[in-house]
Amino acid sequence: MIINYKKELELAAKNMIMVHEPDLLIKMIARTIVQKVGIKHAGILLHNEEQDSYILNVSRGAKGIKIPAGFARIDSDNALIRIFKENKNNPFLEDNSFIYPKIKKIMDNYRYPPELKELLNQAMYQMETFDSIACIPSYFRDDLLGLLLLGAKTDNQDFEQEELDFFTALASDVSMAIRNAQLFKKLEEELQKKRRLFINTTVALAAAVDAKDHYTHGHINRVTAICLEIAKKMNQKNKKTFDEKFMDDLHIASLLHDIGKIGIPEYILNKEGPLNEDEREKINEHPVIGVTILQPINELNEAIMGVKHHHERYDGLGYPSGLKGENIPLIAAIISVADTYDAMTSNRPYRKAMTKETALAEIEKQIGKQFHPLIAAVFVELFKEGKI
Repeated sequence: MIINYKKELELAAKNMIMVHEPDLLIKMIARTIVQKVGIKHAGILLHNEEQDSYILNVSRGAKGIKIPAGFARIDSDNALIRIFKENKNNPFLEDNSFIYPKIKKIMDNYRYPPELKELLNQAMYQMETFDSIACIPSYFRDDLLGLLLLGAKTDNQDFEQEELDFFTALASDVSMAIRNAQLFKKLEEELQKKRRLFINTTVALAAAVDAKDHYTHGHINRVTAICLEIAKKMNQKNKKTFDEKFMDDLHIASLLHDIGKIGIPEYILNKEGPLNEDEREKINEHPVIGVTILQPINELNEAIMGVKHHHERYDGLGYPSGLKGENIPLIAAIISVADTYDAMTSNRPYRKAMTKETALAEIEKQIGKQFHPLIAAVFVELFKEGKI
């Protein structure tokens, strides 16, 4: 059977962002690998920060055989861990993967320093312990989040390059998905204790989005700052405009307005040039994806309105719902102005940033068309006061 690995990768990534429970997510990943590629078993060693060790969270076989979580644990100074932390650019790591048969074959063809040869021997012994043919690292930024341990294929054939590419790309998405699930679990726990602590954790989640979209680094924090300035100014003009809960919801919504980009393939987010029609349609899905991610957290109902509708237009020509005028939630209308201004004044690979004055002129031109008149007017006032 011919497998469309690109399609399977996008499907896996889309499914992964829907799961907020880390243990369930890890089981799903192992099952996906076993079923789609046809291997005898797959395991995931995940880093435990408190113990500074890597724990085998799941090991699943093709026939559903499963080894319980915590069955195996290796320290951070284990040879297999050190291989990926200290030797990323060495020739024995093919596409940053440790392939046991190939390592064994080239060991006799390279004259490695004694220390490195000993490290390789220990790592190979560790692979034998896990009965693994391939080991694929999963990084979150520069941190080694975990390792995918893959047994032999059910047909006992060597892994093809397309399969290894699939594993490597999947490992990248896995790190983001696991990190995302871990953060959400922490968010839900902290929300029961203190709302302000929840906001601080939300900043960390927003940083995960920033890390994925290289060309908009810092965008989330800038948009959040502008949104809060607009709301504060509106409160100064009319003290009854927004209460404390609205301000908290706005803070959270502006931090998370682009959270749905976690579900957009990185090749689209970081494309060196304008998007084609299909790519534009896919990236326009990010507000709805954001809603799907956040919906299980009941306390975020109002903030979710900002995430979902921040690309609506006052004239009704926006997306995803085509809302018009006063039907657009104010929380979304505020984010819309701030988001558009920062986008215009940020460099992209296919265009240079506008000057602040040119961007301001564009905002003024779109008052009552793209933007809510009252909110846009407050933005212009803040700009002229030098607060933006």
